[in-house]
Amino acid sequence: MLDPFHILRPFLFKMDSERAHKVALLGLRSRLATVFYSAPVNDPVLHQTVWNRLFPNPIGLAAGFDKNAVAFEAALDLGFGFVEVGGVTPLAQKGNPKPRLFRLNEDRGVINRMGFNNDGLAVVEARLKARTSRRGIVGVNLGKNKDQTDPTADYATLAGALAPFADFLVINVSSPNTPGLRALQSAEPLIAIIRAARAAMTSQAPPLLIKIAPDLTPEDLAEAVKAARAEKLDGIVVSNTTVSRPDSLRSGHRAETGGLSGAPVFELSTRMLSEVYKLTEGAIPLIGVGGVASGADAYAKIRAGAALVQLYSALVFEGPALVNKINTELAALLKRDGFASVAAAVGADHR
Repeated sequence: MLDPFHILRPFLFKMDSERAHKVALLGLRSRLATVFYSAPVNDPVLHQTVWNRLFPNPIGLAAGFDKNAVAFEAALDLGFGFVEVGGVTPLAQKGNPKPRLFRLNEDRGVINRMGFNNDGLAVVEARLKARTSRRGIVGVNLGKNKDQTDPTADYATLAGALAPFADFLVINVSSPNTPGLRALQSAEPLIAIIRAARAAMTSQAPPLLIKIAPDLTPEDLAEAVKAARAEKLDGIVVSNTTVSRPDSLRSGHRAETGGLSGAPVFELSTRMLSEVYKLTEGAIPLIGVGGVASGADAYAKIRAGAALVQLYSALVFEGPALVNKINTELAALLKRDGFASVAAAVGADHR
């Protein structure tokens, strides 16, 4: 059957990137996409329990696609094993001036400098609270307002309010588009944020993770991981977008300011994932993000140490059918190599 996305893609690619994203969200929110793409892969080899939650498959939708929690239930219907909404900030904010989202068609990548544009805590909280059911696994990405001088207070506010409605929370201290945010990956401010977030949550707090940048020096990475282990964090998301620019980039947008994602960051993010797995000695579940566009890419992340995998940019180029395609390919690769489950393959390259 012909994939409707491939009919629509030429028209979407003629649009401004941010407008095309809004159209994609509208299509998903209206459930039009699920008419064509609503037969999720259900293979036992993909089932996995992480944080006492059963994931039907390890492929998740990364933060940034559904910033305002308007389409997460429809995304689950497409076949994602989990969805992460946000980043959410306490107060609504418009983000950076437009244009701020750029497709690198020749490179299968995206550059964004969105700046945590979102509807704010009150609106997102209400949408999560109104979920038609608690089916599916939904995480929330937490950010700070641009003008906040006490970031610890922002993360505590968000964690306290959203904990009852989230299956996991991610402290985002690694977006390159909010001034000063990445400095919060240093041990002292990071520990303060983690402790404040935990103190703000109820006794039935969901798993708490941090999301780190792929541009950390080895020393800074070791410091961040040491802090995560000392504070007994439940997981680490590796990694956010990069401010680096590979020499291989060909697109005319390659010099745009912002974070680069998609295929060009696959190797960089996977190397960092492997290093984090070694630093944590496999003791903390990791989510591998960056450049995943196939079952082989997801499998490489898992073998490098990821218990779960996320994607976003590849959807821009491949459309909704990609989710089931990746899960089908991943299941075949696991079986080919004799793994009875995803969990059995996690960190296989280190053994």
